[in-house]
Amino acid sequence: MEKYQLVIIGSGPGGYVAAIRAAQLGFSVALVERYPTLGGTCLNVGCIPSKALLDSSEKYYEARKHFSEHGIEVGPPTLNWEKMKARKDAVVRQTVSGVDYLMKKNKIAVYHGHGRFVSANEIQVDGGPRLYGEHIIIATGSKPTPLPGVPIDKKRIVISTEALSLPEVPPSMVIIGGGVIGIEMASVYGRLGSQITIVEFLDRILPGLDKEAAAEMQKALSADYGVQFLLGYAAEAAEVGPEGVNLTIRPRTGGEPKTLSAHTVLVAVGRRPYTDGLELEKAGLSTDERGRIPVNEHLQTAVPHIYAIGDVIQGPMLAHKASEDGVFVAESLAGRKPHLDYRLVPSVVYTWPEVASVGYLEEELEKLGRPYRVGKFPYRASGRARAAHEVRGFVKVISDAKTDQLLGMHVIGARAADVIAVGVAGLAYGASAEDLFRLPLAHPTFSESIKEAALGASEGQPLHI
Repeated sequence: MEKYQLVIIGSGPGGYVAAIRAAQLGFSVALVERYPTLGGTCLNVGCIPSKALLDSSEKYYEARKHFSEHGIEVGPPTLNWEKMKARKDAVVRQTVSGVDYLMKKNKIAVYHGHGRFVSANEIQVDGGPRLYGEHIIIATGSKPTPLPGVPIDKKRIVISTEALSLPEVPPSMVIIGGGVIGIEMASVYGRLGSQITIVEFLDRILPGLDKEAAAEMQKALSADYGVQFLLGYAAEAAEVGPEGVNLTIRPRTGGEPKTLSAHTVLVAVGRRPYTDGLELEKAGLSTDERGRIPVNEHLQTAVPHIYAIGDVIQGPMLAHKASEDGVFVAESLAGRKPHLDYRLVPSVVYTWPEVASVGYLEEELEKLGRPYRVGKFPYRASGRARAAHEVRGFVKVISDAKTDQLLGMHVIGARAADVIAVGVAGLAYGASAEDLFRLPLAHPTFSESIKEAALGASEGQPLHI
């Protein structure tokens, strides 16, 4: 039996980051991964490959639609789908090999094979040794949520994994789910010429993000790629035929069903914690009604030396949240006093324009009965946005009506994923809206819009509108 101070099950952004940080702090660390490559869903079939396709498809779309506006005269571009996918795969390989390097650099023992509990301190690696851990971290992530009545065949009816490597660009696609994954995949294939229809159970897309930003995103997808939206509908059944899929949907509030036909159906209705085959009961652990492992404020499970992080516990299912969890546990084990606040974790949709959000939503503050002020600055009033031909979107800053304390920031527009970082820092360090206005941000930049929106929240009127 191999003995370590820390054994981590799962090598996604939670597990491998926890491993590195723990090794940096002097722990002997073993990392168990059931798949041949490290990096989990994010690096292999999630964040990284999807962003590679989003960037490539955006370049193709820009060449088709907007180059001439910049005085760049080229003939109609030709899509080489196989080469686009090959680039995506190369990006994944480079990223995964980087994680392999970091494991070797930090002297982390890596074991490939399914890990399962034998006892509260022992992990059996299928096809490998039994490991003893003084401390154990469960970082096994999540899997796509199945949809009753719509069975996945991985050819015509697919999940996000298959959607990243379809053999061809489908002429038509129905996406079930208007969350982040559904919207990002709609962007990729909409740009490449697919006719996209999004079926969403709720009456809006992108739940959990700012309502105004979500509405702007819906307009952008319709205007740019002709995406059609069927909101307030539930998918009930699917039948695969030689030409495609017939999908039966029904209004959420009741009524007659309708049938949609498409070449491909993508099921993107969310993700569920993945603890299958861990044999948690042998460690004295169980899951809650949503499949999550209960933890306390220190991310300890019911067995104090076993921790759980990332998608298998409460909180947003985001790669960077999992990484923060991993660092938190590693530093806690080393006797440090790290801080963890999920309200500071930003959410980002990597479409174009991007959407980013951190802190409180307006509807949350309304439910709490907390008075607030809003400052909003449109990208169209930004010199940098006009120069870049990126005038869609806005920055919204929310502050406390009495104290001016920053409560939230929401952005839709070019580089929103980067612009939101200022809001994260402001929330983390207790800034006021006025503090953000006082920042000497460079001109001309997209981030300047933060100053304007912050002044609007603090005093009611931006400078440049």
